[in-house]
Amino acid sequence: MSASFVLGGLAVLSFVLLIWQWLAGRRFPLHRRIADSSFTPPVTVLKPLKGTDSTTAASLRSWLAQDYAGDIQFLFGVESEADPACALVRQLLAEFPARDAQLLVCPERLGANPKVSKLIQMVRVAKHDFLVVSDADVRAPADLLANLVVPLREPNVGLTTCFYRFADPTTLPMRWEAVAVNVDFWSQVLQARSLNPLDFALGAVMAVRREALDKIGGFAALADYLADDYQLGNRIARAGWRVELCPVVVECWSGPMSWLAVWKHQLRWARTIRVCRPVPYFFSILGNATLWSLVWLAAEPRLAIGLAAGAIVIARLLVAFDLARLLRAARPPEWVLWAVPAKDILQVVIWFLAFTRKKIEWHGQRHRITRQGKLVGHS
Repeated sequence: MSASFVLGGLAVLSFVLLIWQWLAGRRFPLHRRIADSSFTPPVTVLKPLKGTDSTTAASLRSWLAQDYAGDIQFLFGVESEADPACALVRQLLAEFPARDAQLLVCPERLGANPKVSKLIQMVRVAKHDFLVVSDADVRAPADLLANLVVPLREPNVGLTTCFYRFADPTTLPMRWEAVAVNVDFWSQVLQARSLNPLDFALGAVMAVRREALDKIGGFAALADYLADDYQLGNRIARAGWRVELCPVVVECWSGPMSWLAVWKHQLRWARTIRVCRPVPYFFSILGNATLWSLVWLAAEPRLAIGLAAGAIVIARLLVAFDLARLLRAARPPEWVLWAVPAKDILQVVIWFLAFTRKKIEWHGQRHRITRQGKLVGHS
């Protein structure tokens, strides 16, 4: 069997996986709102914070401005009074005096994951049986909570989560990351869900039933894991509850990021996914249509192969543009087209490096990830 035949088969396979990914994305009712808003249980929103940037105030304000008929308790957690987030939260609490909101200092280090350490301490003060956990950089539409809690009306649903989009890729490396998030990540989640029920959560926003959280050992059970969102959803699913996707999309905002910062983030993300789902991550390289088309053409540079490879690459660009449009609910910028091949080639390096080492850098500290996904040591 010739190398060209094998590489051609891989290129065709990548095209088939691409179309599957596209169809999975198009079939999901992104941005659809609920018709019945009668289910509005009281909820506690947990916001673990560390530092601020130019986008943090608007992101936190979007939560305090939620249009929700039920009671909401907001808890903002910081590690120490020295955190600059304290001043911002106090300013926002003064801006929304009618809200049941509180700033909590959470000084205990209860595990290797500082976010989960805060959550353990924050949940002690939570009044309600439905808990919403969200990252500081998430900006939510006003009706998010009203839509997010609806699946929890069903007693066998333990957790709901939703997709997010990278909203402000202001630098070249951030645009590379935006393709990974706004094109591939969400549609690949749906691709995986077409095979099996969802058994993990997406960390930007998660709404969890306290009963389900308590059954898996609470946030304390996640204290030493890097991928606390994956562990939370996976453990709840294994405990017998369903994990559901809310169609509302939130936005993640960030200050300008350099190539080094984006590279470290992507590498940490890749190594995290590789540890959590090693077999699917290993085979994920098969879906890289740009890679296999170019390798096929390089192995046998003939006109017919060039035309076939070119058609696959063009299909990749068109599918990426459409998926970005679906998530954005508007026409994406033209830079998406040239960023896609750059992302695909760089992703090959990231994929390879994900298997070479078990070390990551997070919050300025170096950690090693065990085969179980736990964080060990730092320097």
